[in-house]
Amino acid sequence: MASRFRRILVPVKGYPTDADAIGLACTLAKRDRGQVFAIYVIEVKRSLPIDVEVDEELQRGEHVLQLADEAASRNDFTINTELMQAREVGPAIVDEAIEREADLIIMGTSYKRRFGEFDPGRTMPYVLKHAPCAVWVLREPAPVEALRR
Repeated sequence: MASRFRRILVPVKGYPTDADAIGLACTLAKRDRGQVFAIYVIEVKRSLPIDVEVDEELQRGEHVLQLADEAASRNDFTINTELMQAREVGPAIVDEAIEREADLIIMGTSYKRRFGEFDPGRTMPYVLKHAPCAVWVLREPAPVEALRR
């Protein structure tokens, strides 16, 4: 029996894979008559109040969510978008998945290298470890030079 994904959470960050993640989420949600929630989380330094307005990051977040909305429109689907502020992105994503009772989190990520190796960063491992639901990761392809190692 195939899994049903009625509530899908897609954290977006402005990566090229965001549109693919939104497209996949829309396809699954259409199949199961579900909903897609795209969130952009602004990470606020501990030295600042949590509700501080960081204009540049707010504008970036709104732009990224607009791109997510456009990707959903190309898939003939309407999504819910939300701009959030938190101390750390990973726990914010997990908390949002719990609050929305998500069945699936779809995360897109870029291919980043650190010390010559692929580095998933802090957020993805946190979400993979703590998510209350299935997590699918879409990583952009590795550059050809990384494959020759």
